[in-house]
Amino acid sequence: MSALSDIYLDYIARLNQQDWPNLHQFVHTDVEHNGRSLGLNGYIEMLKTDFSDIPDLHYNIEILVADAAYLASRLQFNCTPKGSFLGLPVNGKRVVFAENVFYKFQDNKIRQVWSVIDKAAIEAQLT
Repeated sequence: MSALSDIYLDYIARLNQQDWPNLHQFVHTDVEHNGRSLGLNGYIEMLKTDFSDIPDLHYNIEILVADAAYLASRLQFNCTPKGSFLGLPVNGKRVVFAENVFYKFQDNKIRQVWSVIDKAAIEAQLT
């Protein structure tokens, strides 16, 4: 396993613990998400909102591939968003879906994140 994989596994464990004060150890101060410059504080606020909207949110790594500067992960979720999620009326219904995420690391910290959630999987469960 690569050094980035070890860092990422620690990062996911901290996310699942909602250990916000220590995310700076894993996330660059100038982090970007899907092309938006959020900075560390904005990134943490985005994650806090996710946990507020989905109280039973838990990140489960299904696939993990890494090289010297990039890491790709397929995350699996089985959760119950409280209200609307991705514009869909989930409203407390349990849904299972995946997120495909690519990360670029700089100085052993997450600098850029590109994320795509399988919205079609959620839509199929709501019909």
